[in-house]
Amino acid sequence: MDTLFVLIVLIAIFAFAFDFINGFHDTANAIATSVSTKALPPKVAIALAATMNFVGALTFTGVAKSISKDIVDPFQFSDGKIGLTIVLSALISGIAWNLVTWYFGIPSSSSHAIIGSIAGAAISAKGFGVLNYGGFVKIIEALIISPFVALAVGFIIMTLFAAIFKNFNKTKTNKGFRSFQVFTAALQSFSHGTNDAQKAMGIITLALVSGKYLNDSDGIPMWVRFGAALAMGIGTSIGGWKIIKTVGGKIMKLQPVNGAAADLSSSIIIFTFTALKLPVSTTHVISSAIMGVGSAKRVKGVKWGVARRIVMTWIITLPISAIVASIIYQILHLFV
Repeated sequence: MDTLFVLIVLIAIFAFAFDFINGFHDTANAIATSVSTKALPPKVAIALAATMNFVGALTFTGVAKSISKDIVDPFQFSDGKIGLTIVLSALISGIAWNLVTWYFGIPSSSSHAIIGSIAGAAISAKGFGVLNYGGFVKIIEALIISPFVALAVGFIIMTLFAAIFKNFNKTKTNKGFRSFQVFTAALQSFSHGTNDAQKAMGIITLALVSGKYLNDSDGIPMWVRFGAALAMGIGTSIGGWKIIKTVGGKIMKLQPVNGAAADLSSSIIIFTFTALKLPVSTTHVISSAIMGVGSAKRVKGVKWGVARRIVMTWIITLPISAIVASIIYQILHLFV
């Protein structure tokens, strides 16, 4: 059997596995606030998240196109095997990092993991000159800037909510926001699908172009879009309870108004960057929005020790995943 075809099949399997793992790894981020405030029972929240993730994943393709060409240019690989081996190495690295952080209940970034892995494997194969620095820097800037914007937007929205509802009956207000959280949880999950599922779509497209199975002008094939969306939806249906506990309770004690403000803030940020065709870490955005909401309520109410541990994981994810992917590439290259 043709080696290129075998590699393409393996990449498709691993990419869908990455989206599946991303689903249960990042589901917690989308529904943690609604579950922790008891706005939604866990099973209902997961079913809602799975459905909205699937719909969101089928709706946009701009981020997938950025992933497929802005980190490395697939047309520069005259030998298709090298490009495909790079992609496969990146997927194995990204999956490994997601599983390790999920096991320890740390809300790390799947985006950082896969982007760092692609860059690391490509550099291992062809040196630093292989990177498309214009696109790569643009993606890194989006990953760095988005959490700070989410922090600020979370602070502003929570401040507005506090000012608008300060004279309202607290019990009735909480009840109203608990109902509103059904909408914000759905919105959050939809926005997650519009950005996160596209990373696997972009990776498979990168592989198809590298292997000369697809032209750059052909766009994202429908089977790739549907497969990634389905894998994300199924993964979401499993959930990630360890991360729910961290995001939904350990950063700060959440009330319905806080959860609604955080969900609304992070959804706005994710939609904005999706419209700009830039990948962001939904984990970073959601966690930062919660921190911003908590700071508006009471700075000391945010458990900054937990926040520091999360931020440290964000920082180390990209370089570690790059190093792991580079090692995996060298191992696979011996056999391919």
